[in-house]
Amino acid sequence: MTIDRAGLADFLRRRRESLQPEDVGLPRGPRRRTTGLRREEVAALCHMSTDYYSRLERERGPHPSEQMTASIAQGLHLSLDERDHLFRLAGHQPPPRGAGSEHVSPGLLRILDRLGDTPAEIVTELGETLRQTPLAVALTGDTTRFTGPARSRGYRWFTDPAARERHVPEDHAFLSRLYAAGLRSIVTMRGPGSRAAQLADLLLQRSAEFRTLWDAHEVGIHPDDVKRYRHPEVGRIEVNCQTLVDPDQAHRLMVYTAVPGTEDHDKLQMLAVIGAQSLSGPSTVGAAPD
Repeated sequence: MTIDRAGLADFLRRRRESLQPEDVGLPRGPRRRTTGLRREEVAALCHMSTDYYSRLERERGPHPSEQMTASIAQGLHLSLDERDHLFRLAGHQPPPRGAGSEHVSPGLLRILDRLGDTPAEIVTELGETLRQTPLAVALTGDTTRFTGPARSRGYRWFTDPAARERHVPEDHAFLSRLYAAGLRSIVTMRGPGSRAAQLADLLLQRSAEFRTLWDAHEVGIHPDDVKRYRHPEVGRIEVNCQTLVDPDQAHRLMVYTAVPGTEDHDKLQMLAVIGAQSLSGPSTVGAAPD
């Protein structure tokens, strides 16, 4: 497939002009004259330089890679049909849809964008974090920074001792059973050639604990609504977890809250003040090259 520079430029421009700041979680500001979003705002959402994005809109940009095209699709909050159209305009075959897709639906993104003062994250069925609010980073750490199999929280649980540090010790045995049982269910649903099956094969090779739990063949273990964390700054903190599921993409939006007036709520407020930056440092994961 070849790039359609004119079609790509027109599509990008029209999608940018159709979006309002509040659609993507940005403040409108008092002196906005631009119809829709500014180019620099879209560039920031897409993790690229303003110059790179501007050249694409002017039909003078380089041929965007598949990674760059995916970043643009997500930054512009495109639907799956719009994402596929963008890929074809950029001269690429669209990625597959379904459980393996990492393209977050505009609906989930709109909700996440409005949760800036709440710990929330979007994860895949394999526990790979696609998006986090700043307060979620402050609570659980930056879990978008991992690559390869380690992107899965279940994989990290059995292979990286650091994955257990923020969970209270009395929950460790249950979480081990939960991750093993959950992965077994996904393998059965997705089949022997799936990414879930590949993840299970790796864990069978690398974790004796996982092998023991896998052999037990447990399924149907459900997570607790209450999550108990051991935080390095505020100590033990308990939060309730509400989950919204996108069945088409097998993505989950997980929102963590505490009852106002409780000690746990006060600790969340303290984390908001401390800030994700001071706890986890800057993250460049997901940023496409200029």
